[in-house]
Amino acid sequence: MTDSDRPVTLITGATGGIGAALARALAGTHDLILQGRDGERLAALCTEVGAAALPLDLTRPETFGAALAGLGRVTNVVQNAGVADLGAVADQPPEVWTHTLAVNVVAPAALTRLLLPRVREERGSVVFINSGAGLRANPGWASYAASKFALRALADALREEEAPQGVRVTSVYPGRTATPMQQKVRAQEGGAYDPEAYVTPETVAATVRFVLEAPRDATLPDVSVRPGPR
Repeated sequence: MTDSDRPVTLITGATGGIGAALARALAGTHDLILQGRDGERLAALCTEVGAAALPLDLTRPETFGAALAGLGRVTNVVQNAGVADLGAVADQPPEVWTHTLAVNVVAPAALTRLLLPRVREERGSVVFINSGAGLRANPGWASYAASKFALRALADALREEEAPQGVRVTSVYPGRTATPMQQKVRAQEGGAYDPEAYVTPETVAATVRFVLEAPRDATLPDVSVRPGPR
């Protein structure tokens, strides 16, 4: 998809708040491959930042191989896509758990496995956008937190496995971020959505960019991003 010498960065969930901010932050210095659920918004974003679109249904990992077959170089993979449905353990049916784990854990694992040969060739990076819920599980957050704890385990194991190949693996743990997902979460919690109280998607994107472009003699295994003092 690209013949340039710039890094090629693939971002999942690119139509979300953090994903779109990251695409804009990297445009011009990285060649971008973007995946997103909303085809119309994805096409518009790809046009805006000069990216290639990757049509991919993250709930169907059996289709990933064919979808990736036409890709050329891939230097970095940012696993940003995710879903969150809050509810008590006593109330959430198995379908919620299955869908949450499929999108938040199984898809990143399957996609990373298929892209690793390309990333190894480039001595690139895999970045998992985790969450504060991947460090602590609060009431009503069991299914989402379980998926993020699992994502942390995936990253930790992958980091040790791929270090001999020169691949860097980082988990980024944003706190509450001013995104449409956060707006949905606050509605589920029955609380007000105040974007001024949260970290911006652009700040998280700047952090991810720093991780991707950090000097080769450094690795950043875990990076937390929290709202600063106001």
